Amino acid sequence: MIKSVILNILEITYNESGIKIANFTISKESIYNTFEKFLKVIIILILMYASIKIGNGIINRFISKQKKLKFSLDDRKAKTLGAVLKSVLRYSVYFFGIFAIIEIVFGKIGSIFAGLGGVAIGLGGQNLIKDIINGFFILFEDQFSVGDYVSIEGKDGIVEGIELRVTKIRDFNGDLHIIPNGIIKMVTNHSRGNMRVLLDINISYDENIDKAIEVITDECEKFKNKNNNVVEGPRVLGISEISEDGISVKVFAKVKPMMQWDIEMKLRRDIKNRLDESKIKMAYKRVEVINTQI
Repeated sequence: MIKSVILNILEITYNESGIKIANFTISKESIYNTFEKFLKVIIILILMYASIKIGNGIINRFISKQKKLKFSLDDRKAKTLGAVLKSVLRYSVYFFGIFAIIEIVFGKIGSIFAGLGGVAIGLGGQNLIKDIINGFFILFEDQFSVGDYVSIEGKDGIVEGIELRVTKIRDFNGDLHIIPNGIIKMVTNHSRGNMRVLLDINISYDENIDKAIEVITDECEKFKNKNNNVVEGPRVLGISEISEDGISVKVFAKVKPMMQWDIEMKLRRDIKNRLDESKIKMAYKRVEVINTQI
């Protein structure tokens, strides 16, 4: 009863030719064509989603298998290759899928509009083309890989993704920076080659500096033997500064990439504990009190 009331209010009637709404008639053929187009669009969207999912799975499997081969890429380059392949797959699926949907919805006129849209993108998409070309050069020249610690356009962080158009780096605050490849002119890669660690250990004037250096040197030898991430050193370079508060002893080491912060903190802790065990005091701020009373 409610349905009939609504139909009467909207003046909707059914007949052999189709559906009549007030003075407007929709033919059965139009209804079937619209439903067919809608169904095709849904199928294309499902195929696009499935293609990306299946393609990403194949890429992940390919990358994981090639790591086990004798002449495979290293882990970072493998991740970079995987990110680029996924980017190419995603852009390709979107491109062909969207053009197919336009042709289904608008027919031949849609193809013309799609062609005009492609021309417009070609004329106005110079920055896009520049991003893609520069992205190819970044990959071809192996300027950086996924997992590298880099400085790009004033942003420091770990490379999280490299795509044809953009590079994604995440800084140590957790912020994700998305940088178009076309504007990348200078890159500082901090992950290629061994990294340097420099420590200044401040010893009090009350202590024998030769004894302090001997203790620090012995602790450096122990530290090197128990840590595989140390490539060179650590060793004592000598006295680097004599200030009013104490004497600074400089310690030098070279470590594997991305391990400099961890090694520096552990080495500083071990040297401090060893100096405490040897009862050698660290430098402290001296305060001179002058009595002005006569």
